[in-house]
Amino acid sequence: MAINGPIPVDFGAVFPHGAYVIGEVVPEVDFDSSTKENRVQKRDKTSGLPVWQVPVMDADPDARKGQREVTVKVIADVQPVPPETVASLPFRPVEFTDMTVTPYVDTNGARPRQAFSLRASGLRKPSGGKMATGPAGKDQAAKDAA
Repeated sequence: MAINGPIPVDFGAVFPHGAYVIGEVVPEVDFDSSTKENRVQKRDKTSGLPVWQVPVMDADPDARKGQREVTVKVIADVQPVPPETVASLPFRPVEFTDMTVTPYVDTNGARPRQAFSLRASGLRKPSGGKMATGPAGKDQAAKDAA
């Protein structure tokens, strides 16, 4: 097969209704290299850059339980800073840049299931300063553009 490694994917394909940062950006721990006394940050195998973890909530109203919250791993030299909060929202809207998806089989649990690892090169405020929302948001964006 010609696909070998992470598959590039558009942010809107992964989060068509948008996404929200729901926690802190933290270093991913390299459990193979770490000890009790010395925690070592994981590095990306390809680039050698540090790996950061960002907990995210998918804004899809139809997302099933257990699939609403995901972790996106950001490969960056310095710790990414999430966008600022938006008035009246408890979470920070976010858009990820240069996203990739890697499918794998998750064998933790009663039976194996297909899962996906999400990675990005950075994060930013949603494009145009607007929150990425579902169809209603797209309709409003179209009205704003007219």
